[in-house]
Amino acid sequence: MLQALKVNQFYGESHILWDVNLELEPGSCTCLMGRNGVGKTTFLKVLMGLLPARSGSLAWGNQEILGRPPELRARLGIGYVPQGREIFPQLDVEENLRVGLVGRGRKAAIPDKVFELFPILKKMLRRRGGDLSGGQQQQLAIARALCLEPRLLILDEPTEGIQPNVVHEIGDVLLRLNETDKLALLLVEQKLPFARRVGKHFVIMDRGRTVASGSMSDLGDDLVRRHLVV
Repeated sequence: MLQALKVNQFYGESHILWDVNLELEPGSCTCLMGRNGVGKTTFLKVLMGLLPARSGSLAWGNQEILGRPPELRARLGIGYVPQGREIFPQLDVEENLRVGLVGRGRKAAIPDKVFELFPILKKMLRRRGGDLSGGQQQQLAIARALCLEPRLLILDEPTEGIQPNVVHEIGDVLLRLNETDKLALLLVEQKLPFARRVGKHFVIMDRGRTVASGSMSDLGDDLVRRHLVV
């Protein structure tokens, strides 16, 4: 589905990503893990075309997309929920959701499934995004990405700064999307219990490199101590 091979990225002369590899299969759920500042968000932005890579390959199926514009990812079926949510605070909920329809054409309708997954949003269609709680904004950000009806959904820290009950609800939604709808997921996640609950596979980054990967059941205490514990 998506294969990144030896991706290198620089900020100025600072080498941030070093030969990063990642392979995602259809229907997979992979947690990208690591301490703060190791390059996880940078890597996601490269995958989405929001940051340029100096070298490497990024293939969507048989199509090379590294260096192609970000809007191409949406047309190919890659949804993105950025860190910090980045909803439009002055737009109401419906207007925010309609932003997610841009990649599908002007006449596309908000999918019914969005409101099945997040019924609270249907009750708040006329409420401004900036007036929602942090958890509601995160639900809106995920719903906006799902309006694209993607084949792969990329999420950057979806549980950051959210109350525990909403974290659990978001976990339920991601499990349903992956296990029932067979939507492939790639998420950066710092909360180990959440990652273990939702993820099927893990990839660990350290100092801009991928240093370990495997089935979530293989994420043992030694790897946690070496690469995840602060």
